[in-house]
Amino acid sequence: MPTAAIKICGISTGDALEAAIRARAAYIGLVFFAKSPRAVSPAEAARLSERVAGRIGRVGLFVDADDALLGDAVGAAKLDALQLHGSETPERAAQLRARFGIPVWKALSVATAADVARADAYAGAADLILFDAKTPKGALPGGMGLSFDWSLVANWKGPLAWGLAGGLEPGNVAEAIRLTGALLVDTSSGVESAPGVKDEARIAAFCAAVRSAS
Repeated sequence: MPTAAIKICGISTGDALEAAIRARAAYIGLVFFAKSPRAVSPAEAARLSERVAGRIGRVGLFVDADDALLGDAVGAAKLDALQLHGSETPERAAQLRARFGIPVWKALSVATAADVARADAYAGAADLILFDAKTPKGALPGGMGLSFDWSLVANWKGPLAWGLAGGLEPGNVAEAIRLTGALLVDTSSGVESAPGVKDEARIAAFCAAVRSAS
């Protein structure tokens, strides 16, 4: 099994960024959603992006964002991909993909097989589907440390590339990869010591666990 690509989401400090690079993650996630404890402004994201220097991919996370915020963030942070974490339709995903000319990842909240089946509608509109856990009504759309029944996406053979998120941490990510065959894994709260506070040792342990699963 090839080694899964790793995304460390919710990076908001230089130390966390450097920890992700040292641990050989493929991507960092920059959260442009003001209600999140991991949120960064376009200006803060720009300062972090200046330190990247081609060493890691930059994915911007958005929740039903308007074009003005998206444009500001893409320009400031030199994003390599957009991750849509709200109720964005396939039409909206396709529109943003065409406008900004970078890959679009669509996160889908999963609790049932019907939720997984929604991914098919994004064929040709998004570049990657990220299957995430469904959070309680009124809660933030991600970063809650919740997982879902991984058997729902075990070796999913849909029309798009896909990744796995939701409750992944150093102690369970290897099992998650073995059960699902995911080729990308995404963590945020699973490598934190407190909400929004990344733990460098947990980032290193998570990345090592991913590599142990291949």
